[in-house]
Amino acid sequence: MKWFKRITIAFFSLALLGIAAVTAAYFYVLPELPDVNTLKTVKLQTPLRIYSQDGKLISQFGEKRRIPVEYDQVPTQLINAVLDTEDARFFEHKGIDPIGIIRAAVILVTTGKKSQGASTITQQVARGFFLSREKTYIRKIKEIFLALKIEQALSKEEILTLYLNRSFLGNRSYGVGAAAQVYYGKELSELTLPEMAMIAGLPQSPSAANPIRNPERALNRRNWVLSRMLEKRNITQAEYEEAINAPVTARYHGAEVELYAPYISEMARDYLVATLGEDEAYTGGYNVYTTLDSRLQEFAQQALRNNVYAYDERHGYRGATKVLWQVQDEKPEAQAITEQLKETKSFLGLEPAAVMQVAKQSAEVLNSNGDTITLSWDGLKWARAYISNTRQGQAPVAASDVLTVGEQIWIRNNGDFWQLSQIPEVSSAIVSLDPHNGSIKTLVGGFSFHTSQYNRITQAKRQLGSNIKPFIYTAALEKGYTLATLINNAPINNADIRQGIAWRPKNSPDKYTGPTRLRIGLAQSINVMSVRTMRYTGLTTAIDTLVRFGFDREDLPKNESLALGSSSVTPLQVVTAFSVFANGGYRVEPYFIDRIENAYQEIIEQADPTLACTPEAQPEKPEEQITTEDPFTAMAKEIQAQNEMTNDEQAENIQEGACPSDGRHAPQIISSQTAFLITDALKSVIWGGGNWSKGTGWNGTAWRAARVVNRRDIAGKTGTTNESRDTWFSGFNPNLATTVWVGFDDHSQELGSTSWNTNGAKDQISGAEAGAKTAGPAWNEFMKNALAGTAEIPSQPPENIVSARIDLASGKLSRKTDHTTAFEYFIKGTEPKEFATEAPEEENIFTEDPVEELF
Repeated sequence: MKWFKRITIAFFSLALLGIAAVTAAYFYVLPELPDVNTLKTVKLQTPLRIYSQDGKLISQFGEKRRIPVEYDQVPTQLINAVLDTEDARFFEHKGIDPIGIIRAAVILVTTGKKSQGASTITQQVARGFFLSREKTYIRKIKEIFLALKIEQALSKEEILTLYLNRSFLGNRSYGVGAAAQVYYGKELSELTLPEMAMIAGLPQSPSAANPIRNPERALNRRNWVLSRMLEKRNITQAEYEEAINAPVTARYHGAEVELYAPYISEMARDYLVATLGEDEAYTGGYNVYTTLDSRLQEFAQQALRNNVYAYDERHGYRGATKVLWQVQDEKPEAQAITEQLKETKSFLGLEPAAVMQVAKQSAEVLNSNGDTITLSWDGLKWARAYISNTRQGQAPVAASDVLTVGEQIWIRNNGDFWQLSQIPEVSSAIVSLDPHNGSIKTLVGGFSFHTSQYNRITQAKRQLGSNIKPFIYTAALEKGYTLATLINNAPINNADIRQGIAWRPKNSPDKYTGPTRLRIGLAQSINVMSVRTMRYTGLTTAIDTLVRFGFDREDLPKNESLALGSSSVTPLQVVTAFSVFANGGYRVEPYFIDRIENAYQEIIEQADPTLACTPEAQPEKPEEQITTEDPFTAMAKEIQAQNEMTNDEQAENIQEGACPSDGRHAPQIISSQTAFLITDALKSVIWGGGNWSKGTGWNGTAWRAARVVNRRDIAGKTGTTNESRDTWFSGFNPNLATTVWVGFDDHSQELGSTSWNTNGAKDQISGAEAGAKTAGPAWNEFMKNALAGTAEIPSQPPENIVSARIDLASGKLSRKTDHTTAFEYFIKGTEPKEFATEAPEEENIFTEDPVEELF
């Protein structure tokens, strides 16, 4: 009895000491314990994602890949696999597992080694969110108390959801949602049992059991997880046997990018970093929806590439990238060749290949995948030797004129067949706007983001060339000119010396026709007429007009070279300026972000675009009008309806003639009448004019666009600078404005010309590069595809536009109805008042006076 009392007293004493020790330990660490209630609003680090307006993923930024999932989105068998592996009594304990603790204590006493086996999922959540991973007694004590507090604050499902979303599972994937994408390219609901077991085995060994780096160890770990599931009766014996015999199918899957638009994704990333800071931008789970139309973006990308390849190939083949072995040497094994080829990455359809055999007019090449590809003569015959941008060698007659066995070359599939290719050295850019609200629908800042991240749409200021002429003529129309005004197309002898030299502009080609109507001067891009027009308006007025269109004053030279486009501007400025003609005279502000959502799909920023319209004054409500609806309810409904209307829907309403009274409205910088007249003249750039059957027909500089796009609602302007360093094509229809630029990043390089050489004869120039030839084809291809399936929009003259039959030679009124006359548009009050004589005089058409003084 005495021993029993002593034992009882000792037991209670130890119990009291244990309670006291636990209490002391709790109060000792209490000041250092964080508030577990923060887990209720925890913000998981989630990468930044950039999307097109129609929801296609463009890019993802951030070191951690995470796809947060809700508890009910996780398959039951994946939950079973995790619990059977990590914490089989999770739904039974209160945060700590006494059995596990006793097991860990026994291991410590018997081996002297600390074990993590006692850690429950709740403890792992506590450690993952609040503590370090160091194995110390004080950290373990904190972990236990935090686990107990977490169990009081959160439900079991909430705790497990945090664990499933936060665990690091290798290859930069955090959480089971990301792991499913990274290893299998699947949603969680699509995973098979072996795949779920593989993921469940990763939390404790994300590197050692990684199925990509260590497939054998990963297989053993997966099968152990499956054995635990069988032991816990969560799978049958048959399911177990089938699962352990399944092969390891994991491979790396990058972010599921659906749309290639790296230049605008960089713009969006830069904006968010500047707005929120780098850490928040990359980890806050923001989704940025750009204004890009994915269909149009793909058309733009393809049009630019096709055009750049066409330019590059007509200027000649620059040769192989390297020689892998000499012809006289023994040919290496195919595997050795492919290993060398893999050192060069493929991009944008360009693949490295080795020349294995050369026939008379074909060649066999080996790509990095070990595939043998035949290059037919159609894929080789373009490859005249490159000499310079203005000279090319003789056309090849045999494949051996182009290729040699052992060379490493570039090849690509052009859609019809494999062909010899090369990385183009020339640069290009294309951008499109919705002229009704300024939203950027396409943006391609260069041929390849892989080779150059320089965004030529926003960063490259290049000379505008003849793309400037519509704005010069706009100033003239506002000062009194009409489309029928005669301007002398004759050499300019009184030079402008403000540049420090005697500058005398010439036409290209160097031909002159005497007094010529303004419409023809713009359509045929006649240089001396543009200079004379600016002399009429005055340099200051011309500069002020260009500034109204959005060009920077400091970029506009204060001399007559301005009339021919010596100013340096960005393609984005150009397409914005041309949008003014497309929308009836309004200068919209270009924008590329439609909205930004946070990790909870809440919109934190919404674009507020400038609308290209002027709202009509709303009639005052009659005082006697009575409504039974609460005025505050009515106002709330109106605001809700406005918020539910997207920016694109607003633009569509403007197209249909409706102008929302709310929102921001773009300033009208020219009248709708002037915009209509310039647009109609720019249609002549494409469609020309006159009567071909009567011998009076004439082409504009962009006549190819009429054949390719073949729509009457398009207008545009070519542009070429001195020595063809920059080429442009800018144009539009009422709903889409597009600018294309082609040139070299090195301003000193000329685009040159193409030539041919036959029988040793001297090189013959077959065509200088120019806006219509060099930039035009990309515009034509893009607009053809972009507008396909949409109805042509008929031209509707605005109020105060009248038409009158004029004499084509004099621009005066005519009573004739034959081929020497045509109808012309005028702003009411500016139409001619005099009738033409039967035979206009033709003398003095090349003199400076008096035509120079008049026009």
